Amino acid sequence: MNKLHHGETLSLWLDTQDMPSYTKLNEDLYVDVCVIGGGIAGLTTAYLLSQENKKVVLVESAEVGSGQTGKTTAHLSAVLGKRYYELESIHGKEGAQLAAHSHSSAIKVIKNIITKEKIVCDVEEVSGYLFSEDVEILQKELEAVYRTGLDVQLLKRTPLDSLSLLPCLRFPKQLQFHPLKYLKALADKLIQNGGKIFTQTHVQQVDSGHVPKVITESGHSVHCDSLVVATNTPINDIVTIHTKQAAYRSYVIGFKIPKNSISKALYWDTNHPYHYVRLQSHDTYDTLIVGGEDHKTGQEEFPDLCFSNLETWARKKFPVIESVLYKWSGQVMESIDGLGFMGYNPLDRNNVFVITGDSGNGITNGTIGALIVRDQILGRKNPWEKLYDPSRISLRAVGEYLKENANVAAQYSEWLEVKPKPDVNALYRDEGYVFRDGLRMVAAYKNESGHIEFMSAACPHLGGLVRWNKVEKSWDCPCHGSRFDCHGKVLEGPAKQNLKPLDDVELEIPRTAPAAIDYKRMEIL
Repeated sequence: MNKLHHGETLSLWLDTQDMPSYTKLNEDLYVDVCVIGGGIAGLTTAYLLSQENKKVVLVESAEVGSGQTGKTTAHLSAVLGKRYYELESIHGKEGAQLAAHSHSSAIKVIKNIITKEKIVCDVEEVSGYLFSEDVEILQKELEAVYRTGLDVQLLKRTPLDSLSLLPCLRFPKQLQFHPLKYLKALADKLIQNGGKIFTQTHVQQVDSGHVPKVITESGHSVHCDSLVVATNTPINDIVTIHTKQAAYRSYVIGFKIPKNSISKALYWDTNHPYHYVRLQSHDTYDTLIVGGEDHKTGQEEFPDLCFSNLETWARKKFPVIESVLYKWSGQVMESIDGLGFMGYNPLDRNNVFVITGDSGNGITNGTIGALIVRDQILGRKNPWEKLYDPSRISLRAVGEYLKENANVAAQYSEWLEVKPKPDVNALYRDEGYVFRDGLRMVAAYKNESGHIEFMSAACPHLGGLVRWNKVEKSWDCPCHGSRFDCHGKVLEGPAKQNLKPLDDVELEIPRTAPAAIDYKRMEIL
């Protein structure tokens, strides 16, 4: 298996595609549109608006494509994570039809952009297969899909006997592509259209109002007529959107298989947690990309088992697997009613926009969001804006709303737990631990040389207690999904600030401790 970077898993896309570098913002700007986020949603929005002669600036905390778009498995499909019979029960027949239409349209828009801009990104038209051990689910979904107008066929069995011997649903004319090759092309076209991209530009503050303003960590600002927050989960909202969606970690393994040993297609099951599969071709072999084993961010004590369970499932379903090439995970925002939140941001003037709630369909959702936001900025009517309105209240999803927020509330009870200070010698190197120090909770990370770093365990967003992720060497907040690297630097929002460093923490000297410990620096000598 390819060697993993410290504190992260290795994505097939990030390993095989060099993205261009851009400069850090080092001046104050005033533009028509400022977009925060260099993933599929942000870059598509910026690209589309640059086509309309808008002066656009895009700012990205790390590098273009380094966020969730670099971790997607890139299923371009109108088959959604939430089944259509479920969407019908929440949004009605017309809502389900609009959802199907919007995702089908997003696929067409992507194809048109690829053709127009002559983008080479391994795009292929494939069929998608939904299989289940519960034939009743397939029957209900078949009937609901028929009502949406999507093309679907009921087959007597899946194309692979090892997957299932039961019937399945076939969805023709879905797409797959290389997400970062597509993203790189959008970035290039944005620059050619006069837009600007600034990377390593972390947004520290977002001010709404008549003229929205973005202030970066280095103190520079971007004033704009319209502000688009496309950061997977909004960093400008404290509460509103975050009560209506939840962050989940999803795991992916890339397996080496003999070339052409499996028919190229998209595959999904209906398990809980569910699985999703596709293939990527290489000269002498294929990579089978298998994902799933989702869980709420920060709420899995043994995330390494998620990879183990995923590999076990994959090897059972695909006996041709030879070896593991890649492992990675990504963050999925699951909305309470199965659809994204895209358009005018609640409680702001009509010049601040959000794109979030991908629910496992990030490529098409990001494109839909870009189309909605473009039309709203230009004053055009969009047929899907009401369905995806971030201010919407889905009465039929109240049960899910209460369930998710009860889960969040339960996480705050950790503030009442004892969590004793650890024995410094018992801590493993390159591991983290949360403990109580008086009234405060401390996150301690012991690096590979034995030095211990202390930081506040309180997430800067809304004070949830972070938990150590032993697979990705990160601190994950179980409340709203903020994540920080082992040193406390913010990796993804909604938090905008790092974990607060602490330099006045002392650990008791264990009776059996060796004398050669400098307790001021907490470094094993």
